[in-house]
Amino acid sequence: MADPYAGIATAVAAGVIGGGMNALAGGGTFATLPALIALGLPANTANATSNFALLPGACASAWVFRDELGPVGGVKVRVLGAITFIGGMVGGVALVLTPTHMFDLIIPWLLLFAFLVLAFGPKASNWLRARVSIGGRTLVGMQVLLGIYGGYFGGGVGLMTTALYGLLAGLKPRAMFAPRTLMLAVANLAAAVVFIGFGMVRWQACVPMLVGAVVGGWLGAHVGKRLSPFAVRLWTLAVTAGTTAVFFARAYG
Repeated sequence: MADPYAGIATAVAAGVIGGGMNALAGGGTFATLPALIALGLPANTANATSNFALLPGACASAWVFRDELGPVGGVKVRVLGAITFIGGMVGGVALVLTPTHMFDLIIPWLLLFAFLVLAFGPKASNWLRARVSIGGRTLVGMQVLLGIYGGYFGGGVGLMTTALYGLLAGLKPRAMFAPRTLMLAVANLAAAVVFIGFGMVRWQACVPMLVGAVVGGWLGAHVGKRLSPFAVRLWTLAVTAGTTAVFFARAYG
């Protein structure tokens, strides 16, 4: 973007929307990623920059819930955290190694997958939980995959984690907040270490977006107290559906 001030304003605004979405229902990547690409960043660099910009909000949320942490399905949180960190680093390295032109073709499908999780994840989780009960080893294996996905892309990973903990550990929604939030922050942190090490973060866009995301997270938490769950869900699905359609048109149109 030729005008640097317009670029900063775009990054801040996208950060506010993304931080607000994460505070309300998740899916903040759907706001930050397209904005960074519109600013001229390659898709994989934009994803790495978006990851870091949203990281402080994820860490702050994890800190708020720290006193509620406990074992998940009989597996200690430290074990799950270590697994997630390793998985996040693997996912981050995989993103670094993915050529830009290939990531341009992959990302619409990742967005579509995340949209389907946002749209149908809760119902699918309830359906499976009523029929399936699986132990700790499966939980550990799935946590590895969640960590890798979170480090590589991360869209919709919060709802995936919610579904996983409900299905495999039998946790109630309120009991999931603390471990889920921590695992998301750990995966993002691990990927951020990789992205910074490989010079994938574009700081001139990341810093204003990070500031916007912190503000958006604060606003989203307060707005969420006044909005109905249906309104929050409708807004989130509308943004994710629109973003997914745009990326399919961009890659295959």
